[in-house]
Amino acid sequence: MTAEDRPLDTRRNEDAAMLRPHRWLAALLVAFCLTASAAGGNEVGGDNLAGNNGGEPAPEARASAAATVERLHGGLMESMQGAQELGFQGRFDRLRPVVEETFDLNFMGSKSVGRHWKKLSAAEKEIWLDKFTSFLAANYAGNFDAYDGESFHTLGEEPAKRETLVVLTELRVPNSEDIILNYRLRKTDDGWRIIDIYLKGTVSELALRRSDFSTTLKAKGFPELAAAVDKKILDLRTKGGS
Repeated sequence: MTAEDRPLDTRRNEDAAMLRPHRWLAALLVAFCLTASAAGGNEVGGDNLAGNNGGEPAPEARASAAATVERLHGGLMESMQGAQELGFQGRFDRLRPVVEETFDLNFMGSKSVGRHWKKLSAAEKEIWLDKFTSFLAANYAGNFDAYDGESFHTLGEEPAKRETLVVLTELRVPNSEDIILNYRLRKTDDGWRIIDIYLKGTVSELALRRSDFSTTLKAKGFPELAAAVDKKILDLRTKGGS
């Protein structure tokens, strides 16, 4: 039987399965753009990690860092497995708390707009952090929207500079290339939180794809930046289904 002879529904399902890893990559690219913009590229700025003087975290700290990443992966897996029943809003409602529990959103949100953060009012900072968090959750909800036997696996941990840790993981995709995902975490008052994502194990190929938030804020002001993020969230909702 040729490809053209197979039932249309079968071909559509096969096409969707082939495209799904690319949508995940798109989601992870956006997450990387957010974190890379926040972290400032390959290295986290020393002033922003005050109190970390180098050295290797204790073994129990490593386990906690891995647990943070696995909490994120668990939330994504639940979203994928229940995607059709949950719809976009259901996935978003489940994933936003997971994002809040696993990412250092205050750090990333402030750094995503660069030096302009200091010029925002207290109210604007609060609004921005809320929109930043919603966009990250919506990005995951809009793209991790189906399940076909995929699984996340934690491969290990490596110490990084300034007492941060890199947790090594991969997303195993049946009948497709596995996706290497490494997360950099730092210790906060609330525990270990993600501050950077390394897609395919390296930053270099993605370093130029950073967020345009700072540019938009500088050129058009905060109301335009907020509206632009709202539009991105709406687009993800439309693509992901309500």
